[in-house]
Amino acid sequence: MSQLFTPLSLRDITVRNRLWVSPMCQYSAVEGVPQEWHHTHLAQFASGGAGLVIAEATAVSPEGRISPEDTGLWTDVQRDAWAPIVAAIRRRGAVAGVQLAHAGRKASTWSPFSGRRGSVPHGEGGWSTVAPSAIAYDGYAEPVALDRDGIDRIVAHFAAAARRAVEAGFEVLEVHAAHGYLLHQFLSPLSNHRDDEYGGSLENRARLLLRIVEAVTDAAPAAALIVRFSATDWADGGWDPAQTSIVAGWAAGRGADFFDISSGGLVAHQRLTTGPGYQVGLAAQVRRETGTPVAAVGMIDDAAHAERVLAEGSADAVLAGREWLRDPHYGLRAATELGADIDYWPPQYLRARR
Repeated sequence: MSQLFTPLSLRDITVRNRLWVSPMCQYSAVEGVPQEWHHTHLAQFASGGAGLVIAEATAVSPEGRISPEDTGLWTDVQRDAWAPIVAAIRRRGAVAGVQLAHAGRKASTWSPFSGRRGSVPHGEGGWSTVAPSAIAYDGYAEPVALDRDGIDRIVAHFAAAARRAVEAGFEVLEVHAAHGYLLHQFLSPLSNHRDDEYGGSLENRARLLLRIVEAVTDAAPAAALIVRFSATDWADGGWDPAQTSIVAGWAAGRGADFFDISSGGLVAHQRLTTGPGYQVGLAAQVRRETGTPVAAVGMIDDAAHAERVLAEGSADAVLAGREWLRDPHYGLRAATELGADIDYWPPQYLRARR
């Protein structure tokens, strides 16, 4: 029996398989409101056999957006626009999740479609960014170091976004603490030079993330909670797998149910070598050291490889991104390749099953 097509439980939620859609920014929102593009983009993965579909990095506040075209959940208008998208995912048998995010010093940047790089000027729709310390990401504008009131507001923004997400119908929430965005910036000593209770020791650098995990859990107690970590900065003196495992254990004790293990994104001078499954070992380490289920992600682009990751005990689920973009019916194709007998082929597509 294929492990990839075995159901998995997240709290009281049953996910029909373990081949999931990773959050992927589309840079196509208007004032944080998802559009018809998002509806088609996300619903097609549910039709294509995904177990869990996680919507893109969705900002908890306007200044938390990576670009002016990012989706958001800081208004009820945005919540109401997400609702029919979530309903479409669920009607097709998949579980709908959303990644709650704040970009910190990597906010207010040009989208990849613009042909421009760096920070968007204020006169062209940009805004001032915030971070744990006033240290700019390479080539971006210098951020403002958050004071305690600013930190408290961010915790409140995550809680409010979690409530709106559940009201829109999302059953799974992912807190984005990876890829060099705000929570990762607090975690890493390369970007956090604070000398107060949010800087210095590992416990202090993890304080904001843990407060947010607790706040999101309190605001949305019925939702399953995933935390995405970059397990390493791939840079000397930075965040590393040992620290990730420790903080993940603390997060599990405060309400996190599952971890999504990626890597990198904090500094431009990172040094890494990519290849098929290059982050699987990081996921396996966190799983082993915390006893908490994890998802592996990163160039796991074929069904046999994904099955092997689970069979070897390295992870409990596999997230894919680019392969779903190449083939929105990747889940159906993978089931056929593995000989998995699933009962959720859309009847309209059954002629293609064999």
